[in-house]
Amino acid sequence: MDVTVTLTVNGTKKTITTHPERPLLDVLREELHLTGTKYGCGEGRCGACTVLMDGERVLSCVTPVAQADKKSITTIEGLAEGDSLHPVQQAFLAEGAMQCGYCTPGMIMTAVALLEKNPTPTDDEIATAMNVNICRCNGYPKILNAVRRAGKK
Repeated sequence: MDVTVTLTVNGTKKTITTHPERPLLDVLREELHLTGTKYGCGEGRCGACTVLMDGERVLSCVTPVAQADKKSITTIEGLAEGDSLHPVQQAFLAEGAMQCGYCTPGMIMTAVALLEKNPTPTDDEIATAMNVNICRCNGYPKILNAVRRAGKK
């Protein structure tokens, strides 16, 4: 049985009628056409689907859309303000912290969540927080540098 959920996505209120157990990722990509959030493993193990829900990091591939009802969702598309990149996006760009780019949106969203809680994390804290995201290209040193750079701002 379908339910109607209302969520605020990147500052815009959206109402969707769908199955309550449908993954938030599917709604973001298929209904709202926000394709920056990536499907990776579909099991919540790679972090490619990371978004922020009420400021907390969630894996949208394993988060039922019903859990997002009346919540604020931020995707990679919602970070920049106009032509100004978010400091984490800017740091990833400056450090060349992407190769194929597939993991990048999830990495950036995880870094944003970390830096909002701890603006100046140690390298160990960065590694622990980012450990939930997988980069198949093994760009970890540049990713660490980017999070470190963004944390200094």
